[in-house]
Amino acid sequence: MFTGIVEEMGAITVLRKTLAGTKLTILASTVMGDLKIGDSVSVNGICLTVVSKSERDFSVEVSPETLSVTTLGDFAVGLPVNLERAMKLNERIGGHLVAGHVDGVGRIRSRQQDANAIMLKIEAPHDILKYCVSKGSVTVDGISLTINDMSENGFSVAIIPHTAKVTTLGLKQVNDSVNLESDLIGKYVERLLQERGQLSKPTISIDTEYLQKRGLI
Repeated sequence: MFTGIVEEMGAITVLRKTLAGTKLTILASTVMGDLKIGDSVSVNGICLTVVSKSERDFSVEVSPETLSVTTLGDFAVGLPVNLERAMKLNERIGGHLVAGHVDGVGRIRSRQQDANAIMLKIEAPHDILKYCVSKGSVTVDGISLTINDMSENGFSVAIIPHTAKVTTLGLKQVNDSVNLESDLIGKYVERLLQERGQLSKPTISIDTEYLQKRGLI
């Protein structure tokens, strides 16, 4: 579990793709402090497990499923990434509860300066938007943000100078893709209502899009 408060930007130094999966090595400093093999780390909002480490970097392994439903498939050597270690229960939660389980990929459709803030409009799938509300929380590339406005096909967020400086959102441009995770509370409420019979359960359509997202075709 994470908070969506990015600790630092790291950089991918090694990317190995094989039939068995993908392995990344990430250069970092702040998160290396007490990082251990087996620990969880959020990499651009994706919860990954540390499989090896040195004084200056750590490595994680990525499954084909994760590659298919996140932006990780677009990663390359030299790319900066947002990093956060798993939260401790005795610390303040500065953002909101973030699982690190990406719901889907969004796309930046506009970027405008508004006084000292950068306003981003992000297009998102309906399956994510149904859990989003104006002034609610959303995770974008591992960053806890407040939704300013909602539209039929997306939402807007304001990036303050500090966030732009210490995360990759300051580098993102129009048409760049981002990992999205909606607020956990909405998912639990939906599930509770479904079990009580107050909300119909969704039906899964096994179509071409479903199979492509999971790397089956």
